[in-house]
Amino acid sequence: MVFIESGEFRMGSDDHYAEEKPAHRVRVDGFFMDETPVTNAQFRAFVEATGHVTFAEIAPKRKDYPGALPDMLKAGSLVFAPPDHPVFDLRDWSQWWAFRFGANWRRPYGPGSSIRGLDEHPVVHVACADAEAYAAWAGKALPTEAEWEFAARGGLEGAEFAWGDELAPGGRQMANTWQGEFPFQNLALDGFERTSPVKSFAANGYGLYDMIGNVWEWTADWWSTRHPADAAKACCVPQNPRGGPKEASYSGARIAQRVLKGGSHLCAPNYCRRYRPAARHAEAIDTSTSHVGFRCVRREVSA
Repeated sequence: MVFIESGEFRMGSDDHYAEEKPAHRVRVDGFFMDETPVTNAQFRAFVEATGHVTFAEIAPKRKDYPGALPDMLKAGSLVFAPPDHPVFDLRDWSQWWAFRFGANWRRPYGPGSSIRGLDEHPVVHVACADAEAYAAWAGKALPTEAEWEFAARGGLEGAEFAWGDELAPGGRQMANTWQGEFPFQNLALDGFERTSPVKSFAANGYGLYDMIGNVWEWTADWWSTRHPADAAKACCVPQNPRGGPKEASYSGARIAQRVLKGGSHLCAPNYCRRYRPAARHAEAIDTSTSHVGFRCVRREVSA
């Protein structure tokens, strides 16, 4: 883990998506953070030690999803399934996501797939409860959104990206994101079509890897559609802020949502430009996908 010194920063952005507004100053205490997302090898050690069964490996119960078709009540997870043609309505995510029975952290693309050779890739197909169970086992916790964003910035106050103000300075790919027209054309200029081994790209200013791209990461905060306004006085800047109330995070299906941070290998210039520290996204706590993982923190004072 890497120790992140306490500090104050401007959280959010006024220049991109509405949910990132308004930018506002916050303070966070010092904390330790995993230098990479949790890998398949690390998650396997947890499962072998505890016998944990992930959300994606358990068939949904009819009482929890009363409107579901009977043949859909099977264990599985969402897998990115790119079309072979342009998609003109990028609001229709069903064009590239498929719920695949049998997909889980061990079989990231469904039956017949495996994580053989992927030990150093981030674990995926983990729902929020799975991430929290791992964190508890490891004596850690999920980061708050403020902790995560502060760490991702790496000391670059106000920079657009975790490495500066250019997405690809001099044509150099700085993270595992999408190059080409999403979702059908993946040029893989960064060398990867899907997830990549952690530490494939340079660390940020705090020595943290993969804070941007590769996989989205769960946080401990409930989703809110906007940030709070700046404090009226410098003396009142929020210390260790938390997200909105759980009740305000519910989706249309009445499922609570947490904040995801960091973007993933599916974030592209023409779609989901969330490969920035300020970017944020809502994810239902009962959902797992092939592009969401997590990392942990430990809140202790520096030695």
